Amino acid sequence: MEKVLVIGCGTYMDSGYGCPGEWRCLKAAALGEGTFGKPAQVVGFLRCECPGRPMISNINMAMKLSEIKPEKIYFSTCLANAKPDCPYNVPEQLAGLIREKTGIEVVMGTHDYH
Repeated sequence: MEKVLVIGCGTYMDSGYGCPGEWRCLKAAALGEGTFGKPAQVVGFLRCECPGRPMISNINMAMKLSEIKPEKIYFSTCLANAKPDCPYNVPEQLAGLIREKTGIEVVMGTHDYH
């Protein structure tokens, strides 16, 4: 089973913009729905906190503390498709930076639940 790390938008989760928290991402991973394609083991869930600058160090710390390197990193649907747009980061650019710094593939979005 593929080991994955999910990164969610902390503002969406805290502000109630249609995401009550990570449960939809975790459900999609467990059932292999959405962008997962097959069931995946979530080895970590991080929240992107505004303005998003510490994300790389948070990923590295999560891998160090858990002693597990994920095979893929998934941006939650709320992070990948934020409306209103994130005022601090363009998701594709943040994903590129994470790929560059960690060497781990980043997948945009987790589910299509409404």
